[in-house]
Amino acid sequence: MSEKHVYLFQEGDASMRDLLGGKGANLAEMSKIGLPVPPGFTVTTATCNAYYANGGRFPEGLMDQVRAAVAKLESDLGKGFGDAANPLLVSVRSGAKFSMPGMMDTILNLGLNENTLVGLIAASGNERFVYDANRRFIMMFSDVVLGVEKKKFERLFDAKKAELGIQQDTDVPAAALREVCHEFLALVLKETGHGFPSDPWKQLELAVEAVFKSWNNDRAIVYRRTEKIPDDIGTAVNIQAMVFGNLGEDCGTGVAFTRDPSTGEKTLYGEYLMNAQGEDVVAGVRTPVPISQLAEQNPAVYQEFVAICDRLELHYKDIQDLEFTIERGRLFMLQCRSGKRTGPAAVRIAVEMVEEGLISKEEALQRVTASHLDQLLHPRVDDVYVSDRGIKPVAKGLAASPGAAVGIAVFDADTAEKLGKIGKKVLLVRDETNPDDVHGMLQAQGILTARGGKTSHAAVVARGFGIPCVAGCEEIHVDEHEKLFKVGDSVVREGELVTINGSTGEVFAQELALIAPDVSGHFGTLMGWCDEFRRLKVRTNADNPRDSRQALDFGAEGIGLCRTEHMFFEPDRLPIVRDMILASDEDEREAALAKLLAVQQADFEGIFQVMDGKPVTIRLIDPPLHEFLPSFDQLLSEVVELRLAAQMTGGTALKRLLEEKEALLKTVEGMREANPMMGLRGVRLSVVFPGIVAMQTRAVMRAACKLVKHGVDVQPEIMIPLVGHVNELRVVQKQLEKVAEETQAEAEVRVPFLFGTMIEIPRAALTADEIAEFAQFFSFGTNDLTQMTFGFSRDDAEGKFLQQYVEDKILPTNPFETIDQRGVGRLMRLAVEEGKKVRSGLKCGICGEHGGDPESIYFCHEIGLDYVSCSPFRVPIARLSAAQAAIRDRVKVTLDK
Repeated sequence: MSEKHVYLFQEGDASMRDLLGGKGANLAEMSKIGLPVPPGFTVTTATCNAYYANGGRFPEGLMDQVRAAVAKLESDLGKGFGDAANPLLVSVRSGAKFSMPGMMDTILNLGLNENTLVGLIAASGNERFVYDANRRFIMMFSDVVLGVEKKKFERLFDAKKAELGIQQDTDVPAAALREVCHEFLALVLKETGHGFPSDPWKQLELAVEAVFKSWNNDRAIVYRRTEKIPDDIGTAVNIQAMVFGNLGEDCGTGVAFTRDPSTGEKTLYGEYLMNAQGEDVVAGVRTPVPISQLAEQNPAVYQEFVAICDRLELHYKDIQDLEFTIERGRLFMLQCRSGKRTGPAAVRIAVEMVEEGLISKEEALQRVTASHLDQLLHPRVDDVYVSDRGIKPVAKGLAASPGAAVGIAVFDADTAEKLGKIGKKVLLVRDETNPDDVHGMLQAQGILTARGGKTSHAAVVARGFGIPCVAGCEEIHVDEHEKLFKVGDSVVREGELVTINGSTGEVFAQELALIAPDVSGHFGTLMGWCDEFRRLKVRTNADNPRDSRQALDFGAEGIGLCRTEHMFFEPDRLPIVRDMILASDEDEREAALAKLLAVQQADFEGIFQVMDGKPVTIRLIDPPLHEFLPSFDQLLSEVVELRLAAQMTGGTALKRLLEEKEALLKTVEGMREANPMMGLRGVRLSVVFPGIVAMQTRAVMRAACKLVKHGVDVQPEIMIPLVGHVNELRVVQKQLEKVAEETQAEAEVRVPFLFGTMIEIPRAALTADEIAEFAQFFSFGTNDLTQMTFGFSRDDAEGKFLQQYVEDKILPTNPFETIDQRGVGRLMRLAVEEGKKVRSGLKCGICGEHGGDPESIYFCHEIGLDYVSCSPFRVPIARLSAAQAAIRDRVKVTLDK
């Protein structure tokens, strides 16, 4: 018996997402619970994978099963597929396990040809509707299956409307639509050389294959990579009997959410159009009206729809994204899925659903993602700044995705991607976006469109990725060819600054001041739940009191990395550091160190004051000394120029300056290293120049002693970086412990302090048992540990080949973003286990950038780290991820039992 490739809706349910995809499983579930769903069937995701495994050929027996399923539809509906008298038309839609709105292809009205057109006109009694449906079918099928660009058809249609003096699609009469269809078919023949297929079965076979192919189109690949969706799960194909929203004014189509996906408010949110098909709403072809108006236009259908919305949300216990069609006053449900939502909405919905008794706290925490919390930290327009200066928006559209954005206007996705990748802040301006624009949208600070509603492509994608968006701003006229937009008498050209407010829909033709949002209310409640469940502590990486205070506001429980060298780069300190490096004798060096001692002590006092009662891990100087000096190339250029000038003009002052620059050049040249990352830095610098770290330790302990006397609870942890051999740590730690004891004796006060090390060299991880005899804590510096384990230079790898490695699946992810668990992670696990064998109370944490990455945090929880440390604005994400790790671990333990 051949494998089952096709499932009728009544054969499936919501549990079959892996096989039927999200859309197919939900259509089956809605059918199962008795909702008005047009009959249909699903070609499985496994069939898609078999198609690719078979070199792009259908598996044996597929079309036979499709014909059998169509026969069932014909029997149920009393219509015939390809029947001239009473034709059955179908839609063909994609549907992967995970929702990918707009990323793959859809075809409506499939089954039309010269014969079925006549039958449909007779059956419907509406010639205009039939030719409108045929126009749409030819355009969609040609674009998706035959590769004839949609815009070529749109030009022909626009030309016909202009000829008739008509603006709205719905005003084009039947005779003109018939002419447009003939023009479309002539275009297909010209472009393809073989014309449009008239056999409905051939149409269906080609459409199914086109959906399979769309799984690997560029926009789908970009979306999967961004959302971390596996490439090997494939897409299902959903084939469903057509119902028509464009039969007349008692018909319509719409998209709705059971709660507001922008704010999370518990209110029906959506849009619809009468006498339209679904593409008109989501593609922005016409500007739709709010779903609330349906209550006035057709109260009975509206009330039925509200009841279905309530039922589906209660059934799935999550916000639902719904598509519906009204045919001759009868409501049909075409789709339901968990709705994409903004960060603020995700948090509010999660919290309120717990309060409503729909879900548990654990479920609520698992519903919110790292990217959701990240969106909460989006900046917003400073209203005081705007009002004080009397600044007015130049236009206002729909508030499609919250947050404010400032950037230079660009008018195509390729330019947005190119400029965004080199660090330019761009704002993508389009008449309307389409799925081919996704790569540019992801690089933009914000998106502005002239057409489309709150459920348009631009709005859905922007909300899904937390990008501020103003859609349907009909006051602006976009000229993508000339790369400008006009609003009134004003013109904004490419490269000029624009501000949009995705929370209000306002557009400003200038740069406005933005401020960070206030996170409280539902956010605070959710964070409190995180703290109930998580085991991992969350610290922050901070080098000054300002960042420390910000991190505390976000719930940090200490500092896991204070980089002392960052303090040296301050403009008032750098000259002193250079004096210390360039000192000609020990007295000069000691004088410079004395000055640095005073400023470093003040720095630590400020941080300790803020972190009262919380641990502060201070990393002693790590980078090589030449990083504090001018670059060799810069100095060499200056010396050459000065030598030429001296030869031409002479002068005592010029000669003296030349001598100074030459001396500095000689010093810098002497410090140059072939591979600075593995050169004189970290603990090696402490061995060769012990005075620097002695000064830093003294500054730490003096600051601590002073504040302890003032009643501040100070908990310093002094970290010696880049240890590769236990003897390095033993020598340096012994010297610094002496400094710490002397400082406490001078102050006549005791301070609880620890000495530890960063585990960032593979040898340190492999000999962690030896190192733990001296180190009282380990902190994994996973950036350097990753570099040295892989033999990658991060700056070179990420710029030259690492992205290709990920795209070609040589590596599953960028190891500098997510911990490589098989390699780097194995070293970490070994170090923790070996270290704790020697020192049972060994404190272990992570302070690299991985400390704010959810997958890496899950791993840190698994191997028994005590804390993670990350940048201040990642602290809420780390708290959430730590809670999710604990919940995941609890579920795993339960399953194992």
